[in-house]
Amino acid sequence: MRARPLLAALALALAATLPPGAAAAAPPGAFPERIPLPPGFQPEGIDAGPGTTFYVGSLADGSIYRGDLRTGEGAVLAEGAGAPAVGVLHEAGRDRLWVAGGASGEVRAYDATTGELLALYSFPGAGFLNDVAIADGAVHVTDSVVPQLAVIPLGAGGALPDEDAATTLPLTGDLVYGAGFNANGIVATPEGALVLVQSGTGLLFAVDPATGVATTIDLGGATVVNGDGLELRGRTLFVVQNRLNQVAPVRLAADLRTGTVGPVLTDPDFRVPTTIAFAAGRLWAVNARFGTPPGPDVDYDVVQVALR
Repeated sequence: MRARPLLAALALALAATLPPGAAAAAPPGAFPERIPLPPGFQPEGIDAGPGTTFYVGSLADGSIYRGDLRTGEGAVLAEGAGAPAVGVLHEAGRDRLWVAGGASGEVRAYDATTGELLALYSFPGAGFLNDVAIADGAVHVTDSVVPQLAVIPLGAGGALPDEDAATTLPLTGDLVYGAGFNANGIVATPEGALVLVQSGTGLLFAVDPATGVATTIDLGGATVVNGDGLELRGRTLFVVQNRLNQVAPVRLAADLRTGTVGPVLTDPDFRVPTTIAFAAGRLWAVNARFGTPPGPDVDYDVVQVALR
């Protein structure tokens, strides 16, 4: 067990942001610090499910892995779908998984218990569908190459719509796309707005899910360049800065006009983390190991982030 200064105090602070009835953090030793994934899995997206369940998607073949953060055990829930799995979102209350399909232009919905593929939505002309959030009664997926969101409007009671109901929403306002990766991680706020990060510039934007108008969140001159996955707890947005091997906490104003970037979180087990999830009062990151040539024997893992 490596040293974790101020872990107990930070665990209490994080637990205070959990919704009523959620379990408080267990002692650090009750959870593994590193959870191995299948060799060659090539993970990118991670999300937490019920209890200590987590889900990770594979860039290699689109497989979905389900594991337990307490025991470290798990298995493939859904076999590869022929398209990569990038961003992964567990839809609480409906036990569904939403998976962005990268350059395939697909978004898939799975039963999170059985792994059954429930629906597949195609977006012709998409560039790279990256990450997923649900706001305003619809699933919203960032496109890192084309300035738009892929949108799947949900029906009454969250019913899955027909495939032809899928549409796109142009991103306008302050967000201007440049070369390389643009809109990447995305989250929904309790008020129903969307917040996304532009990887190349390190800027954060508040987006109206109804209009697609994006407004820059003023970080006082700071940036979160290489921003990837996002996780929101209370008013603190945690931004994974993948190739920098760090996570930046950003305290957002209630109106989303400004934010303050705090001291970054680092961890000796980071190997280009891409996305994060909170579960059991802890922060977990998946290591994508970008820059390491992929292969069937390359090891990948999920790590418990050292809080300080």
